[in-house]
Amino acid sequence: MSIQWTLIAGVMYSELAVTVLLLIPVISPTRWHSIFKSRFLRSIGNMSHIYFKVFLGVLTLFFLDAIREMRKYSTELAEQTRGDHGIHLDAEMQAHMRLFRAQRNFYISGFSLFLWVVLLRLTTLISRLAVAMAEGQAALKQAQSASATAAQLLKQDKAEKEEDQQKEANVSNEIKELQEEKRHLEAERDAALKQAKAISREYDRMLEEHSKLQAELKKATNGEESKKDD
Repeated sequence: MSIQWTLIAGVMYSELAVTVLLLIPVISPTRWHSIFKSRFLRSIGNMSHIYFKVFLGVLTLFFLDAIREMRKYSTELAEQTRGDHGIHLDAEMQAHMRLFRAQRNFYISGFSLFLWVVLLRLTTLISRLAVAMAEGQAALKQAQSASATAAQLLKQDKAEKEEDQQKEANVSNEIKELQEEKRHLEAERDAALKQAKAISREYDRMLEEHSKLQAELKKATNGEESKKDD
């Protein structure tokens, strides 16, 4: 295997290892997101889109070159098979070996290209998931805070309602007491009026009797004076 294909195979194994590592649920998406946002990776991430496109282009070139070689050696082997049935075994083995290497390079470059796209998508989804989890936790804390505030407000409102009900009950009791006192005063007033009327009638009767007595006394006095004159 030549140096470039050895490097491509190493890249493929590295991509496979990183993919498996990202898929292991031991490390949470939040932890991965903090790793992605580290100072070193963030400094690299500023130019990550350029690195991604360049490496994607390199892998694509290797992939196309592997396709070209595979088609080339397949065509040569087919021509040798059709052209001369007495082809030497070593030449046929060499042709099969070159075709095998071309196919191997095709699978290595194709799988590396596929894993490179998968890694980019996987890291993007992990970052989005971490952000969504952070936003969800923030929203949950905000909802819990709002719920606690609402519960406190409801408690205060309930206490205020109970206080208002107690005040209304006190006012109602005071109104009842005042009404009872009013009825009592009205009864005393009516009794006093009746008593005053009775006293007034008694006073009128006594005045009338007094007048009668004075009249009788006057008559008696006049009668005695008349007798004395006689």
